[in-house]
Amino acid sequence: MRFTSHRDFARAFERALRRAGVPIAFSQGFTPHPKISYASAAPTGVASEAEYLEIGLREPVDPAQLRAALDAALSPGLDVLDAVVAAGGSLADRIEASHWRIELPQVELAVLERAVAAFAAAGEVQVERMTKQGRRTFDARAAVMKIDVIRSVETPSGAPGVSCAILELVVRQVTPSVRPDDVLSGLRAVADLEPPVSPRVIRLAQGTLTAQGEIVDPLDADRDGAAIV
Repeated sequence: MRFTSHRDFARAFERALRRAGVPIAFSQGFTPHPKISYASAAPTGVASEAEYLEIGLREPVDPAQLRAALDAALSPGLDVLDAVVAAGGSLADRIEASHWRIELPQVELAVLERAVAAFAAAGEVQVERMTKQGRRTFDARAAVMKIDVIRSVETPSGAPGVSCAILELVVRQVTPSVRPDDVLSGLRAVADLEPPVSPRVIRLAQGTLTAQGEIVDPLDADRDGAAIV
């Protein structure tokens, strides 16, 4: 499912809303659209366990029933884990950082550790990326709050006998956004790290940041009825 584009997912989700009989609200005007707002969608090719969106409804519904109905209407691999009634404020404003896991098959642990040490020690790491506005150069280092090499006795890819180094990142939401591939470009720039095969990237969490640098689920304020600050 990680190769499903955001546009493909949006179409699948709109069809699921219709199949589940959700009383979705629509925008006004000549071309009404369902009121759906996506928060920081994952790039194509990236798996994710933490995607968030808001939907506007014409009438109140039970969140648990809504979650179950949407989950049943979606394809396997697209799973609705939770739904809450919004207490107010913008969901996008609560997405301050993301936690990523990058599996690097055929990369030795010691090689990755040296590259990460060089990246962490750098004041800035300039990388290039093609955007809608053309090719841009920006600092990939400043947005990375935490970068760690994970020691694992198992091969995450499921291929026995194949070495696989694992990298975990906490990246602050900035403009332009710094993505896992930008961090890999930065590792290439500072340490010539060139993975021999394509990495597997998974977003594990996204949300608000605590003073200790931990990520808090953005729906927690709605579950607890707490004020959004």
